[in-house]
Amino acid sequence: MRCPFCGNIDTQVKDSRPAEDHVAIRRRRFCPACGGRFTTYERVQLRDLVVIKSSGKREPFDRDKLERSIRIAMQKRPIEPDRIDQMISGIVRRLESLGDTDVPSKTIGEIVMETLARIDTVAYVRFASVYKNFQAADDFDRFVSELRPHPSADE
Repeated sequence: MRCPFCGNIDTQVKDSRPAEDHVAIRRRRFCPACGGRFTTYERVQLRDLVVIKSSGKREPFDRDKLERSIRIAMQKRPIEPDRIDQMISGIVRRLESLGDTDVPSKTIGEIVMETLARIDTVAYVRFASVYKNFQAADDFDRFVSELRPHPSADE
């Protein structure tokens, strides 16, 4: 593993332990050339996924892009970082187990929304506002009103 500080290709692993509920390995590394310390994560990748955008454009699946969008939606929410990591790993495993390497971006968005809805409604609404391209406050109002329980006729 190349040192991110000096570029030395001969770094040493000082500690390894399971991470993300045993679906990844966290490795603490040390660079003997510059003395830098850094962490890497090793994950199993079942297959190389390709995202089919709504425009028809194809691009390689980027776990980091998925993680960034979810972390933005979860910003300042009372959710443990480990729980977010587990959620992201679960979404990726679900995508990899769909059986096809080509995954429409719409499928990814729907899986993320479904997962966020179960975990945190604020993060769900934040993600939906970008995913569904809200343009005005009315868009938020309509979406949130669908989340509220509708009063029954007996009330």
